[in-house]
Order: sequence, then structure tokens, then C-alpha cells
Amino acid sequence: EKTGKVLGEFCRCYKEQFGVALFNSVRYEIEGTGGPQAQLLHRKVPLEDNVIYSGNIFQYIEENKKWRNRFCVVPHNYGLVLYENKLAYERELPPRVLVNSAGYKILTSVEQYLELVNNSLPGVTPKSGHSPILKCPTDFPLVLWHPYARHYYFCVMTGKEQEKWRAVFQDCVRHCNNGISEDSKVEAPAFTDAIRMYRQSREQYGTWDMLCGNETQVLSNLVMEELLPELRSTIGPRLKGKAPERQRTWIQVSDAVYRMVYELAKAQYDAAVARCEQERPQLESTIRTDMDQIITSKEHLASKIRAFVLPKAEVCVRNHVQPYISSILEALMTPTSQGFAEAREVFFKEVTDMNMNVVNEGGLEKLVEYMEKLSHLAFHPVKMQSCYEKMDQLKLEGLQQRFDVSSTSVFKQRAQIHMRQQMDDAVYTFETLLHQELGKLQGKDDLCKSIQRILERVLKKFDYDSSTVRKKFFREALLQITIPFLLKKLAPTCKGELAKFQELIFEDFASFILVENTYEEVVLQSVMKDIMQAVKEAAVQRKHNLYRDSMVMHNSDPNLHLLGEGPAIDWSEEYGGQPEAEPAAERRRRAKQVVSVIQDDEGALPYGAEALLQPGSPEPREPEEAHPGLPPSPPDAVEEIREALAQESLGDGSGAEERLMNGASEEGVLLAGAAPGDVTQQGPARDGDGVHCAIAASPAPGAEIPSGTGREPACHQRSDKETGEHRERSPPQPRGTTESGEGVQTEF
Repeated sequence: EKTGKVLGEFCRCYKEQFGVALFNSVRYEIEGTGGPQAQLLHRKVPLEDNVIYSGNIFQYIEENKKWRNRFCVVPHNYGLVLYENKLAYERELPPRVLVNSAGYKILTSVEQYLELVNNSLPGVTPKSGHSPILKCPTDFPLVLWHPYARHYYFCVMTGKEQEKWRAVFQDCVRHCNNGISEDSKVEAPAFTDAIRMYRQSREQYGTWDMLCGNETQVLSNLVMEELLPELRSTIGPRLKGKAPERQRTWIQVSDAVYRMVYELAKAQYDAAVARCEQERPQLESTIRTDMDQIITSKEHLASKIRAFVLPKAEVCVRNHVQPYISSILEALMTPTSQGFAEAREVFFKEVTDMNMNVVNEGGLEKLVEYMEKLSHLAFHPVKMQSCYEKMDQLKLEGLQQRFDVSSTSVFKQRAQIHMRQQMDDAVYTFETLLHQELGKLQGKDDLCKSIQRILERVLKKFDYDSSTVRKKFFREALLQITIPFLLKKLAPTCKGELAKFQELIFEDFASFILVENTYEEVVLQSVMKDIMQAVKEAAVQRKHNLYRDSMVMHNSDPNLHLLGEGPAIDWSEEYGGQPEAEPAAERRRRAKQVVSVIQDDEGALPYGAEALLQPGSPEPREPEEAHPGLPPSPPDAVEEIREALAQESLGDGSGAEERLMNGASEEGVLLAGAAPGDVTQQGPARDGDGVHCAIAASPAPGAEIPSGTGREPACHQRSDKETGEHRERSPPQPRGTTESGEGVQTEF
């Protein structure tokens, strides 16, 4: 009932905004007022056929109260896919869990998690001495927490592993939060504007933390925001048992309701989109036929609203906004510009180190190997972490309360996505220019000089594009902060009077012109001049290496963008001298992986499984869904588990092959390609058989991707099996999963 009510109101807003967005899209197409052209090339398909990360990690299985070792794969679309073990992954068995991490927070301490859980059900706090809801057998937990959906509990053996997995998980969250495609010029703005209008109709202004994920996830969050307090007051007092049991039950209830809401919201939203798409040809025909008349009618309406609203808006801007614009801008500029500067430094360092090593180690063959790794630099969560961390310094302090900004996370993640895109553009431009030069080079000296010359050329383009991207980001962030504040301030005196302007809109054009949208445009104009001036002054003063708007790149490459239209460069195939064609299964097994990882050999039993079972109990096979009559609880003997893990990882030589070895290593990697018979092999490793094949460390200090053999650490990707895009022979889908907008099967 609640979902139907919320979605009914939202779909009405969406239909209105769809017509406006369609008109704006067609008008932009005709008038074509774009910004400055980017100097760097843009890669169309950045991570095709690649795996971001894979390795073993302990997961707490709530259904049987055990910690089990799982093989976790992060494919190119950033879904978290958990398999029983590596052997199950290699045999293309269905995964145990698929997680779309949109809306999740990554916690690295049990205390943080318990605080959030205690706050989720007020008045229910475990007494001192009672077992908390979660215990961790190591000192390095990783918890994925969501305000509505189920939680996921992981742990690793070392702090270094924890940091690496945390960077990987954060990258997944960052990517999945940005789930509404910006390529859609009609549906995406219609959706986000409809969400904003719906919330403003309920006096909810300002940024919203849960505007994350695909459209259905956002709508589910919208429903749960209203539904959860009612559920809590109805169900909370009826929960039985000790405090931890009640907390567990509440998490299960919330997750079950969230799944129901998701399915209902998806069905209703899909139906609304289908209706709008059905009407789209007729609407677009009307827009193209009557474009001039629609524009004239809209300008007439805007002039009337401006005469009524602008005097009040200007007073409000002068008294409440203008004095703080420079402070907000400075708070945004410092960490953002530091992050972009760090991205520039990381790119410079990686290319310079590659240049030195190519010259010292063997010319073109080594170049191919290093370029394979450099091409994925922007998607390396660990190497990019130093750039992303700069945004953690973003603090609006008193400004946050003044302008009713609930959280700065939306600005942090947006800036981080810009950093990643800028890095990938720089890398792609560099490899495109280098690829063009290779045919003309004579020997190592020419190669070295060419790499250095192209690097300097790309860095100039990076600086120009970085300035353009940051200025746009600052303007958008200032508008996101100030416009909701102004709308809230003006609402008591202006909003009630807007209805009288409805009669100024011709009925034929009512689908493309809305009084509410035109009113917001007038309010935006009242503050836009001050925002543009503040950003312009910062650029004139060359603050944080910003360029003036009048600055145009001279000696730019007119033919460079034609190069970017060509097919993707496959360095290993073109220059690596690959042997005869490999079987399809072998190619999948050797799929490229962005982040290197030590992976343990898999035997019949995953690492630690025997130690994690209680004495005398059979090995369990946990169900895929939580059984309503079996609430999860932490293991009863955490100390024994901790001791067992310690014995496994620190035992004598006979257990060395069984150790948990996922995470970072400075000495080598274990290739993830062992055949089932190899796991019992004893004695020294043999190169090429897929087990314990040592690989030299990368030349860059702290680099994560090893080199020296011309082979990538194998963690194969199997025909999008882990992404949910199954072919004809797909295994049965895990229960409780749905299809996301990007083809990722998601389990909430």
C-alpha cells in the first residue's frame, strides 16, 4: 500500500518531467550550445573483458553462524560476486552471493557497526556482558552496512589486506552509487528532477544521501524512508528475545521488506517508463513543429514569474547566500584540486617509472607488458586511493548546517568519479599517441625520448581539461548547496502564489512548460551570476592551477580525436607475439586482472573450513536465503576460531600450502590457474603449471601489479557469467536476485 501510494505520486511527477526533459533535449540538439572541447581522448569501453580484483576473504554466514572462506570476484561492472571457492569459479558453477553495493557503507571496526545497529532500533541496546550482534575472529573486519538492506560481514588476516579490500569495496560502492546513466539525455534528468520535486513537495530540500544506485534502488530508498519509521514503531515493540536477537530479527525484517518494495517499485516504474516511451514520438513531433512557439510561450511565463519572484530572491541571496559563496568555494577547491594534482602525479610517476624500466630491461617487449598494466591505472583501486583520500578533507563545517547539507558524501563521490575519468582519459590519450609513434622509432633511445615527449604533451592537456572539469564541478556543487536553501527560504512567500501563473501556459504546450520548473529557473538565475563570478575570480587569480575561461589551448591536435575513433588497442595481441590460438576456456582463465593478488591453492575443502566447524558437526551447506525461523547469531566460540585461524596461518611446514594468502605481497603472486590436480603437488613450483609461479615486483614503489614474465596474474573472466549476463547454458539463478540497470545481478 505504501509503495503504491509513493510510486503513484512519483510517476505523476515523472510523466510531467519527462515532457520537459524531452523538450530540453531537442532544444539542445537544435541550438547546440556546448562548452569547451576536451583535449584528452575519452575511452568508450574502459574495462571490457577485465576483472578488477579477485581473492579469498572470510565471510560470516548468518544462516549457520560460521565464518567461511569465500572466493570473491569483482568483475568489470563492479558487482561483488562470492563463490564457494576458486575451483567453483573456474568450473563456472553459480555464485553463492551477488551484491550490488549501491547505498552501502564500508566499516572497518565492529564498534562502528554496533553503533549503527544500536541506532537503527532505538531503545534496544545489549547490556554489558551480553554477547553483541557480531564478533570477529580477527582484528581486521570489513562490514558492508546498509540502512535498509541486509548486511555483509567479512574479515581478513592482516591490516594490509584490510586496506586493499577496503579500497576495492569503496570503489564498488562509488561505481554502483553512480548507477543512473548520464548517457540518457531524457530519462535520467526526468527521473532525478521527479525525485527532487517529490521530496520538495514533502518539505525535504537539500542533498539526499540515498540518491544512489539504479532507478529502482533509488525509488526503493524513497519508499523505505517513509515506510521504515512506521514499521519500526509497529513491529519494534513486538520483537522478542535478548537485545542482540531483536536486532538481528529487525535487520531481517527490514531486508525482507526492502526486497518486497524493490520488486513492487520496479514493476510500477517500468510501466510508467513504458507509457512515456509510447507517447514520445507524438511529443517529439509536436516539439519540432512548434519549437519557436513553445520557447516564446516559456519566455513570456518566465518574465511574469521573474517580476514576481526576483526582488524577493535577490534580497535573500544578498543577505543569506552571497557572503558565504567564497567560503564554500574555497572549502570545495582545496581537497578537489589536491586530488586532481595527486592523480597527475600518479600518472607522471607510473609513466616515468615505465620509461626507465623499458630502457633498462628490454625495449618493445617490456613496453607491451607495462602498457597492458598502465592502460588500467584509473581502475586500480589501491593506486588511485591516494587521489580519492584527498576528498576526505572536505569539510563544510558551519556552512553545512546553515545550508541544510545532510552530508558531503555526494560531493566527495562526484569529485572522485571525475578524478578516475580524468586519469583514464590521460592514460588513453597517452597510449593512443604512443601507439601511433611506435612504427617510426629506431631503438631504445628513440623510444625513451618519444615516451617523455608524449608524456609532457599529455600532461598539458590534462592540466587544461582538469581546470575545465573542476570549474564545472565547483559551479554545480555551489548550485546544489544554495538552490535548495533558497527554495526553502522563498517557499512561504512564493510557492503558494505560483498557481495563478498556470493560466499563462497554452494547453497544447502544457506537457513541455511547467510553472514549478520555470520558477526554479528564475531562482537559479538570481544566484548564478554570483557563483559564476566567484569561480571566475578564482581562475583569474590562478588559484589551484585553474585556467581563465578565455584561455584556449593553442597548438592543439586537430587529428587527435580521429585517432580516438579507432578500435581499442590490444598491446599483447599486436606486439606480444602471442602463440597459436588458445582454447576459449584457457583464454577465459587468463583474463586480465587490474589489481594483483596472492591467491591460495584450492583443495577439496576451502581454507579453514575444518577449523571453523564446531567439533563433531558435519560440513554445512548454507541456504542461499535466510530462513525466517533461524535468526543468525555470531559464533559461540570466537576465541577458539581465532586460535584455529592462527594455527592454520602460522602452523608448521606441513600446512604451508593451506595458508590464507589473499592480499598484497611484495615478493610475488600466485597465478590463479591451477588445475584441480595441481593443488596437492609438493616440492618446488614449476613455471607455467599455474602454481606458485614467482613474478618480479613492479618497478614503481608500492605498485600492485607485478611484472617480469609477460604474463598477467590469471583470474579468468568467464563470458560475463559473474555479471549476471548469462547465455543459453546459464546455471540456475540464485534466489533473491534481481536484474540491475547495468546487467549486474544484485542481491540486497
